[in-house]
Amino acid sequence: MELAVLKHNGEETGRKVNLSDEIFAIEPNDHAIYLDVKQFLANQRQGTHKSKERAEIVGSTKKIKKQKGTGGARAGSIKSPLFRGGGRVFGPRPRNYSFKLNKKVKQLARKSALTYKAKDNSLTILEDVSFDSIKTKNYVALLSGLSLADKKTLLVLPEANNNVYLSSRNLPKAQVKTVADINTYDLLHADTLVLCEGSVSKLETLLSK
Repeated sequence: MELAVLKHNGEETGRKVNLSDEIFAIEPNDHAIYLDVKQFLANQRQGTHKSKERAEIVGSTKKIKKQKGTGGARAGSIKSPLFRGGGRVFGPRPRNYSFKLNKKVKQLARKSALTYKAKDNSLTILEDVSFDSIKTKNYVALLSGLSLADKKTLLVLPEANNNVYLSSRNLPKAQVKTVADINTYDLLHADTLVLCEGSVSKLETLLSK
């Protein structure tokens, strides 16, 4: 699969990049995508939720009324979950939601996501990007030149570039990551994936290990 390399203003440079079929044209595995996205979202959870159960409530343990003769149900403690201010039954406790996922499954998921982007024509190859200063208008001009100003975009850089990253940070629909940092969730979340020319070979090397 060949795609033309675009300039920052959206014009073609005259160069083309050949995308590997082993990464951008495989048989997508939806279950691998599901597992990888599930792990990513699970890792975002802090797991610090906590509510007090009956044994943790501070209060009297005295029996609040006699056992019989009141016409109502038996009640032994003011800390009962049935009363306001009582403990919660089986309340949430702090826990770690993360789980292990094999490296090959994660690679398959990312390859599947990239294949979907290629099939949907949601993949753009851009010449390498570098800004002299940190200015949001520079990144807006870049997206406007590619006719992507109103879309959710993920720009993948070959190396970390602080000026490009910080210039995009004020834009809610724009995201910038390096090849080493991309994940399946970000690939699927973006309407259009923008790969820098230098990122393609690094991405293929990373996913072919």
